[in-house]
Amino acid sequence: MTRAAATLAAIAALAAPAAAHAATPANWDKSQQKQVVRAGLLQSIPGRGFAGDQPLSGTQLQTALQALAARTPGTLPVAVSGGAISVATFDRILVTQLGLADLAANVRAEAKRAGLRPPSRFGTEVVARQLGLRFNHPAPDDALELNPNDPITRAEAAWSLARVLDFSEWELGYARQVLDQFKLPSYSSAQRKALRVAVSKIGMPYIWGGESDTTGGAYGAQAHGGYDCSGFVWRVFKLSGNPAGRRIRGRTAAQMAGEIRKGQRIRLDAIAPADLLFFGRAGFHSRATESSIIHVGIALSPQFMITSSAQGVYVAPLFEEWRQREFAWARRVL
Repeated sequence: MTRAAATLAAIAALAAPAAAHAATPANWDKSQQKQVVRAGLLQSIPGRGFAGDQPLSGTQLQTALQALAARTPGTLPVAVSGGAISVATFDRILVTQLGLADLAANVRAEAKRAGLRPPSRFGTEVVARQLGLRFNHPAPDDALELNPNDPITRAEAAWSLARVLDFSEWELGYARQVLDQFKLPSYSSAQRKALRVAVSKIGMPYIWGGESDTTGGAYGAQAHGGYDCSGFVWRVFKLSGNPAGRRIRGRTAAQMAGEIRKGQRIRLDAIAPADLLFFGRAGFHSRATESSIIHVGIALSPQFMITSSAQGVYVAPLFEEWRQREFAWARRVL
C-alpha cells in the first residue's frame, strides 16, 4: 500500500467506530513487543512477561536508545534523565535520537514568531506525528489512548520503537522535506485567537466523538480526553466561547460543510488561516453527505492545516497530491 493510500485508509476508518475486540493495555501490540525484544531495544521483565501496561522507565528507554544508536554507525544515544517518561518527553527524546531536534525547534520557533503561543512540546509533537510515531486505537479501545503528559506505557513505547525499526532513510528525509516548508503568515487578531486554541491541543489523541481534554465533553460522554476531527473544530470555535462559533451549527464534518450556500464555498488556492477545510469524495459543486465529506481540518496557512486524525491533533501539509485530490471545499468562519 502506498503512503497516500495508507493515510486515506486511516482517515476513512475514523468515519465510523471500529468493531469491538479484546485489546488490553498490556497486549494490544504483541507483534511490536516481540519485535523490539528481538532487536534488543526492550526486554521482558522476569516473572511478568513484557508488562506492556507498565510505565516505561528512564533506564529502559536509555537501553532502547543505545540499541538504536548501535544500528547507525557514528550515532550516540541521547542521555535520559531519571523520573517518569511522559508521551511528550518520549517523543522529544526519540525525535532527538533520530536527528530531527533542529527541525522540531524550527517548527516551534515559527509558531511562536507567528504569535500562536505554542506549548513547549509543539515542535517535537509535530515532527513525531509527521513520522507516524503514534498509534490510533480503534474506537472501542479509546480508553487506551494517552494524553501528551501521561506516562508512556511499555506497550506504547514498543509500538513507536518498532515503527522506527522499520524506517528507511525515506521517512526521515520526507519529514524534513515537508516541515522545512512550515512557514506561517501574519494573522489577524481573530485568526490568532482561534489558532492559539488549536495549537494548544497539539498531541492530544483522536477520540471518537471527542471534543474535550477530559472524559466529559459537551456533546456526550467520551472514553478519554481527546478529539475527533469535527469535535476539534467545535473546541476551537464553539466550546472555547469564540463568537464566530455561533455560525457553526452542525457537529459532523458533513453538517459543517453543508450548512453554507454553494456560492460561499472556497477553493484550495483561495483559503485563508482559520478556514475550515473539508475532505472526501465530494466534488466542489456536490452535495455534502456523511459518506462524501469525511474529514475536516483548520487552515494554519495555504500550505498547512491542524486537525485531529490518525495521529491525534497534529499538523498536516496541504500540498501533497493525494490530499489535494481529496479536498472538497473550504468554509470561512472568521
